[in-house]
Amino acid sequence: MSEEKSQTIGLPKLSNSMIWMINFGFLGVQTAFTLQSSQMSRIFQTIGADPNNLGWFFILPPLAGLIVQPIIGYYSDRTWAPKLGGRRLPYLLLGTIVAVIVMLLLPNSGSFGFGYGSLAALWFGAITVAFLDLSSNVAMQPFKMMVGDMVNDDQKSYAYGVQSFLSNTGAVLAAIFPFLLTWFGVPNKAAKGVVPQSVIISFYVGAALLVITSLFTVFRVHEYDPATYAKYHGISEEDNKEGGNWLTLLRHAPKAFWTVTLVQFFCWFAFQYLWTYSAGAIASNVWHTTNATSAGYQAAGNWYGVLAAVQSIAAVIWSYVLAKVPNKYHKLGYAGSLFLGAIGFLSIFFIHDQWTLIISYSLVGIAWAGMNTYPLTIVTNALSGKHMGTYLGLFNGSICLPQIVASLLSFIIFPMLGGSQAHMFLLAGVVMILAALSVNTIHETYVQ
Repeated sequence: MSEEKSQTIGLPKLSNSMIWMINFGFLGVQTAFTLQSSQMSRIFQTIGADPNNLGWFFILPPLAGLIVQPIIGYYSDRTWAPKLGGRRLPYLLLGTIVAVIVMLLLPNSGSFGFGYGSLAALWFGAITVAFLDLSSNVAMQPFKMMVGDMVNDDQKSYAYGVQSFLSNTGAVLAAIFPFLLTWFGVPNKAAKGVVPQSVIISFYVGAALLVITSLFTVFRVHEYDPATYAKYHGISEEDNKEGGNWLTLLRHAPKAFWTVTLVQFFCWFAFQYLWTYSAGAIASNVWHTTNATSAGYQAAGNWYGVLAAVQSIAAVIWSYVLAKVPNKYHKLGYAGSLFLGAIGFLSIFFIHDQWTLIISYSLVGIAWAGMNTYPLTIVTNALSGKHMGTYLGLFNGSICLPQIVASLLSFIIFPMLGGSQAHMFLLAGVVMILAALSVNTIHETYVQ
């Protein structure tokens, strides 16, 4: 551990403005990602998907991340293209271009005359979601890697804090877009099987924001060339070119990699059900409808957007609280955040008032802050600069695999729980309690 830590001493101190620029494009990427996660259930149910089959569509995002992010990490470790930005930035450019295209297509899944509930409409939606997931993952991973590449240990917590702030700000913007557009008079209801204009225009605005913020990072950040990178990290230029077998790297991963992965499994399992079933649960509990084409259901979809914004705002505020927690209490802060999130999940099942749900989603936001504050800092501090991108890509499996497992199990669990989307939050709450308890498996010195 001490040997690995000494290898990062050579990294220079960066200005705060440079740390912000390294992360700035994350604002646009997270806006796109949140639009997808918060509106995907609504879009697919609007065009005629059976709620019992939603798990199939929600497998696509984590499956894309599981495959793409380790590949991006592996190849970007070995890339140097100065005319395109360096090591990680060329992949950001590629991901942004594809993401923008599919963001213009996805909300129009019901607008091409395929027909309500038709296989053509559902397949079109599924394919565009798959491409949006692939491109978002390609665009997202470079930001995580550049912090590991360029930021020293003393500034790393600040850098990931900035990333968390921008991530949650993007999530807030994405979540409230449909609500605000409806408030300004944009139609929030459309013909049967057609996605409302409030959602379609939200995706268009998100696409523009993705382009603008990503270009800020591309033009303002200059990555270290291979020789400089090797010097700062205390490795040779050949270290990232040789070896790199994924199974070998996993066998030699530091203990922190695996203990944090256990916590991550339970966290992301629960959050998969939050994204999949929130709109339907709110529509059923508050608006007393399960008809996805009704005005009540679309109002519930908008209100979930507001609640997702509340979640992100709570996460921003709680992130500042966690930043003040002394190192020796990090595990308490981590576990406590997840436990409060568990209460939030459980309460969603019991609450039938739209305003009281603000408390529930605020508690969920506290858990989200813990999930974004601790894992990457713990893992990157335990790694040397050797195969940094590949390791972070592999660590993304701790996010993707639990989502895939949750989606697959939903085909069994959802019918067992009476086909009620609200009932899924009881299970999610129990799983979040397991996440809080599993924090105790982390025994690395830097979280004591």
